[in-house]
Amino acid sequence: MTSPDDSSAPQTPYADRCYRSPAGIASGVLLLLLAAWLGGDAVFRGSGRTPWLTLAGLLCVVPLIVAFTLRPAVWAGEKRLLVRNPFRTITVPWGCVEDVRAGYSSELFAGGAKYQLWSIPVSLRKRKAAARRGVDEAAVRAPADQAIEEIRELAARHASDDGGGVLVRWAYEVLVPVGVGVVLLVVLGVLG
Repeated sequence: MTSPDDSSAPQTPYADRCYRSPAGIASGVLLLLLAAWLGGDAVFRGSGRTPWLTLAGLLCVVPLIVAFTLRPAVWAGEKRLLVRNPFRTITVPWGCVEDVRAGYSSELFAGGAKYQLWSIPVSLRKRKAAARRGVDEAAVRAPADQAIEEIRELAARHASDDGGGVLVRWAYEVLVPVGVGVVLLVVLGVLG
């Protein structure tokens, strides 16, 4: 009996990577559970206009919680970098990446503009702790510094790739429900 030969499978030099904030995801889930608990209580036990005001408030607040905690992500692919921030999605071909930095926040410079990388939070405390632990800085790095270094290496490796320009798309799936919720809150407040 022979074993399957995996050598015929195409070997990609680079697998897609996704950078997200575990603390952001955890806090988002907890905030959504809290909103469901408090909002559900107000909707089912409230009287008068309270249920309607609560539903309008939830329509406004829940997309914001999702936008700032669960939505941010950075995907580094073979051909491009995709940055999903709370209100925008930025697609950057590797050839357009000018620089990636992590000072007080993580930043991407591409196409003459600067974009924040919300899903790679910089922790100065973790950076100082990593510096204290290791004498060799290359061996011990803060998580944000490691992620930025990986993205920087990928940008340098694929710098000659040309995939067009930077594409920015607004997140209407977040902005529309928030806008509708605000309008409903104003209308309910005026009619009150």
